[in-house]
Amino acid sequence: MENLKYWVALNNFPKFGPIRFKKLLGHFFPKDKTLKNAFTAKSLELAEAGIEANIAEEFIAARNNINPEELVAKLEKENIKILTIVDEIYPKLLAEIYNPPALLYYRGVLDLQDDFSLAIVGTRKYTSYGQQATENITKDLVRNNITIISGLALGIDALAHLATLEAGGKTVAVLGSGLDRQSLYPSQNRYLADKIVSAGGAVISEFPLGTAPLKYNFPQRNRIISGLSLGTLVIEAAEKSGALITAAYALEQNREVFAIPGNIFSPVSAGPNKLIRDGAKPVASALDIIEALNLTQATAYLDNKKVLPETEEEKKIIAKLSFEPIHIDELVRQTGLDTATANSTLIIMEMKGMVKNLGGMNYILSR
Repeated sequence: MENLKYWVALNNFPKFGPIRFKKLLGHFFPKDKTLKNAFTAKSLELAEAGIEANIAEEFIAARNNINPEELVAKLEKENIKILTIVDEIYPKLLAEIYNPPALLYYRGVLDLQDDFSLAIVGTRKYTSYGQQATENITKDLVRNNITIISGLALGIDALAHLATLEAGGKTVAVLGSGLDRQSLYPSQNRYLADKIVSAGGAVISEFPLGTAPLKYNFPQRNRIISGLSLGTLVIEAAEKSGALITAAYALEQNREVFAIPGNIFSPVSAGPNKLIRDGAKPVASALDIIEALNLTQATAYLDNKKVLPETEEEKKIIAKLSFEPIHIDELVRQTGLDTATANSTLIIMEMKGMVKNLGGMNYILSR
């Protein structure tokens, strides 16, 4: 924590947002791999880093009230960890956006390097149609090994997180407030945040402890939701809403935008219907998203990783299986195993729940 405390201290000065923090990082960090010099810098040094004179003076006055050691102690008390943009496990997709957060506070497990992630967002005032669409599509995505990113908000966001947990998947919630118990917003979803963490997911924020859920925090938060994801799915939303801001960020970040078409007379369908008119991909099932993102083989690859073969024969067969049916004769050809060995191995693997026989000696990976 010795070096990290200066990242946290700088982040606690509100006017060091993503762009100014990037300037500090580029100027001070390469020299000695720490931001201590940035925290203790004089006006001239801050100016050399690209910080405006008035902002530099404000910071110098404010840092007398910023105690790095106390900030780190508070994080440890709340069991909150820190991930910085120079860490190897910093999410690759997020690092690609124009203004990625220099550091992320998180509870849980934040390792998305090998994950295929999709953002699901929408209105707080959902309809029964929106609820059904959210639950069905989310669960099908999760069964195909897709991590769900959302904002922990009441409504569609919370439904997406809950559906992910019910399907045994991993989900990440991105907040527009601090992560401490007192600041976490909405307070009604504190229990949901705990469930996400307990299930192996994460609750994250770029905002320091004690940050209130201010209105202008949420558009900033939304760029992280889309930035962590290969695409963004809008289920129900008004024509002017935070969900559409997230979709706009996704487009800026060169990510896919998906929308659930809805009733033309429903206010909460106005947003998705507009997105579709503007070129978003309409979605009727999880398969539409999986195919659009070309994730069929990717999700099969992740299942291969989850299933641990115990013999060389099982390894050979697992390597050739996906969710597309393959006949035993083709498996024999591709693996080099004789028919008797392949057949007996497949029977054992089916008993273990590793593969599924669709009939006619056609096999797929078991979900």
